[in-house]
Amino acid sequence: MKFVIDAQLPPALARWLRDQGHEAVHVSEIDMISASDAAIAARAEADGAVLVSKDEDFVTLRLPDRFAFLWLRCGNATNRALMAWLEPRWERTAALLEAGERFVEVR
Repeated sequence: MKFVIDAQLPPALARWLRDQGHEAVHVSEIDMISASDAAIAARAEADGAVLVSKDEDFVTLRLPDRFAFLWLRCGNATNRALMAWLEPRWERTAALLEAGERFVEVR
């Protein structure tokens, strides 16, 4: 799968996803760190990528089903805490996305 990681999440998440065998870029890696939500959404749509964010604005920006959205609802966390939180949830999350789910909320 391909992922675009929003600025609210760390670049380490893109590295972690690449370690899981996926294509992943953080907005800082593609000169979009200061881009608007709309521009980031358009990039995910154009790339056919899953947008990963903690930003609730993308819930409505993705309509009508413009791109797949992975909404992480973990609150503020260090890089290590974020990965520790996501890792036990990842198998199920990835399975949903691979099955074609276009909106996945992870709590």
